[in-house]
Amino acid sequence: MQFIIIFTIFLGAFCLQANAAPNNSFDAYYSYLWGGDHFSINSERTEVQLKFDNFSGAGFNSKSNYGSGLFHIKMKIPTNKSGGIVPNFYLMGLPVGGDASKPHFEIDFEFMGSTGRLQTNVYNNDTGGREQRFQLWFDPSADYHTYEILWNPSNIQFLVDDIPIRVFKNNIPGVTYPNVPMHVEASIWNAQFAGSVDWSKSPFFTYYTDFGFYGCPIQGDDIAVCASDNYFWNKYKELNTAQKEKMALYRKKYMTYDYCAQPAKTKTECAYNNV
Repeated sequence: MQFIIIFTIFLGAFCLQANAAPNNSFDAYYSYLWGGDHFSINSERTEVQLKFDNFSGAGFNSKSNYGSGLFHIKMKIPTNKSGGIVPNFYLMGLPVGGDASKPHFEIDFEFMGSTGRLQTNVYNNDTGGREQRFQLWFDPSADYHTYEILWNPSNIQFLVDDIPIRVFKNNIPGVTYPNVPMHVEASIWNAQFAGSVDWSKSPFFTYYTDFGFYGCPIQGDDIAVCASDNYFWNKYKELNTAQKEKMALYRKKYMTYDYCAQPAKTKTECAYNNV
């Protein structure tokens, strides 16, 4: 009985640690990337506003590259409803030489417009094509919500407000896994895959806060140094039973598109992920 109580206390403390941001300051983790006056930050350095119109968008990125981590941010997307705009939060690792036109690794949260459609995608040293889309169960423009990516040697987990909505597993025969240093980016821009922009409703504003995250900073290309279970996020090797049940429920109710359900687009990992 005493062991059970101690284990329960430890588990609760572990979960609390995993969800607590170490620092909310933008400058502790990020720096301005692009957008000129379309990027702004409050005087406390705790909230960023990205503006998008037919002249420009804006973005910011992490100061470091990482080899594993538990990355999260809070976002509030534009209130004026339109297709075409893409507020986002993602991890990216450019190929050797930094040529962004070539296939690369990427782990994405992307909004398809400002109507509550959220797309997840994984670029796995290729051109992607692993889209899964969700019509969210809340209005993401009404308030801040948390978007989180766990990336470790075992799996990638996508979570919204602590609810897992997707898993991409490692060690699947014949399937590459994101295995290069990644940095974090967030931006707002437009893309045809997200629809047409209603410019009469511009400008569009996306807000970010709660900037702290946990990660293993790395210099060089060998991410093996970030694989140790001494980093608590690497201990999340799979979802627990309750998480799997919740993910199955939310995917059934809110997922609107799954590449694995398209015969022409299904890939090897479809037989292993999200089960």
